Amino acid sequence: MSKTVLLTAGGTGGHLFPAQALASELGRRGWVVELATDERADKYGSAFPARQVHIISSETIRGRNPIALAKTALSLFRGTLQARSVIKSLKPEVVAGFGGYPTFPPMFAARMTGTPSILHEANGVMGRANRMLAKGVSAIATSIPLANLPGDLASKQVETGNPVRDAVLEAADQPYHAPVAGGDFKLLVFGGSQGARFFSDLLPPSVELLPDDLRSRLSIAQQCRPEDMDRVQDVYERLGVSADCATFFQDMPKRIADAHLVLCRSGASSVSELSVLGRPSILVPLPGALDQDQAANARVLEQAGGAWPIPQSELSPERLAEEITRLINAPDKLQEAAANALKVAKPDAVSRLADLVEQMAAGKGERP
Repeated sequence: MSKTVLLTAGGTGGHLFPAQALASELGRRGWVVELATDERADKYGSAFPARQVHIISSETIRGRNPIALAKTALSLFRGTLQARSVIKSLKPEVVAGFGGYPTFPPMFAARMTGTPSILHEANGVMGRANRMLAKGVSAIATSIPLANLPGDLASKQVETGNPVRDAVLEAADQPYHAPVAGGDFKLLVFGGSQGARFFSDLLPPSVELLPDDLRSRLSIAQQCRPEDMDRVQDVYERLGVSADCATFFQDMPKRIADAHLVLCRSGASSVSELSVLGRPSILVPLPGALDQDQAANARVLEQAGGAWPIPQSELSPERLAEEITRLINAPDKLQEAAANALKVAKPDAVSRLADLVEQMAAGKGERP
């Protein structure tokens, strides 16, 4: 008889992609997969291998305004009732959460119903939503060991790595080829919505500062917000630069594999995919985050010699032009960084996490 797992994740790629990878692996093992998330998942929903997607009410905590807090509490309460109903109907063996506030109602409902649960923390620092949920879960799966956890949480920690999608593993067969003198230089640029805006402001003037002979070699693929698309494309057309701009790339793993250099934020999924694919990168951690989780993620690749993190406050068009010029002229450094990124990759992370799900189901909540 098939077993059922309820996966729950926030509606962004950083939360959904690891959940998608686990869904595919468990599906291959004969599990029935259900997904609980919010309405933002529509962009990715068609690719998610779940029997059904359950839209659950949730809300992020915003500031300390009493009215806003009351609305958030009401939304989370409503979502918890919805999730409890879904769990009682499905009777899943395990509930697995991947972060973001949409995971709060299903994970709390799992605790209320006594359902074994796993919380996956993709970042090098545990996020706020996960911190609130961690005490009530059966196990905490991590990408890397988390330091300074209280004893009761540290005892639940199981290092699995951060699962990457099947498309990433398929693209990982493609070896890195450093750019050749006078040849095309493929630069891939992407980020979340805030990252896309920053890079749309940063990259065009940086490209304009490049020497003509280097600028003519550029082939850019860049993620842009819809409102920024025309102005970014206009600059590249004026400069005679080959560019493919889009609001979202469905084939992102292949584009990363094809790139000579990647410029992006350092979200957990991006860092994991860069390491599994073995591609050099300039990482710009999202500033202002309370937990500085992206800075912690970037340090993993930096310490391995696979990436060059630069704080956003230090990255001017002039600085970026210098970095691009330096790396175009140093294919040996790019090749070395690509090899170093591979050293911290965990391509078997999805298998490890699926094993943990099956162990938790067999043990009915007892940590292996």
